[in-house]
Amino acid sequence: MSGFAEFWSQSDGVGRAVALLLLTMSVSAWVVIFWKSWTLRRTRNSVTRAVPAFWAAADIGAGRAALEAFDSEAVLLPLLDAATAAAQTGTLEGAGKRESRLTRRLRDALHRVLGRLQFGQVLLASIGSVSPFVGLFGTVWGIYHALVSISAGGNITIEKISGPVGEALIMTAAGLAVAIPAVLAYNIFGKQVGDCEAELEGFAHDLREMLDQDRLAE
Repeated sequence: MSGFAEFWSQSDGVGRAVALLLLTMSVSAWVVIFWKSWTLRRTRNSVTRAVPAFWAAADIGAGRAALEAFDSEAVLLPLLDAATAAAQTGTLEGAGKRESRLTRRLRDALHRVLGRLQFGQVLLASIGSVSPFVGLFGTVWGIYHALVSISAGGNITIEKISGPVGEALIMTAAGLAVAIPAVLAYNIFGKQVGDCEAELEGFAHDLREMLDQDRLAE
């Protein structure tokens, strides 16, 4: 911490701007990490409890009530709403075949749900890929600034160079400290979102098959 304080006191506007940018990236990444950890955990719990409860229901109305009770993150209810929505007459959507309309509505609802689950992934990927280079730029600029200051004072020695250069290297370490959690979180969340996607696709497929069978039985 003392090294960073020394670097901050000796740095110019560019070096401080880089440090603040890394701090902003770090705070943003950790906010997304904590938020997505909480959201995806609730989503997995919702799907695990809600899907069996829905299929154990006696009818669509009871199934909806089961989803409303267990689907706390509202990832399954939109699929059921899309599947049971009435087609708007007098439109191209309403003119298509029933099977096609059902597939399209389920697909669109699934994409909206997955869009919510994937929110923040781009930010984590961007921070994980960019922050090491931002830290490296801060190091290069810090070394340049230190060497200019030392040369202006004359009598350059290794002792005078080693301190400022070592302090500038803190920026590289800071860039890595920001990138590593973001990359690890991105990979972990990617797998969790993929698992949720598979469960939601399976539910949508089974829902479509059930409604098609109901139509044939009419």
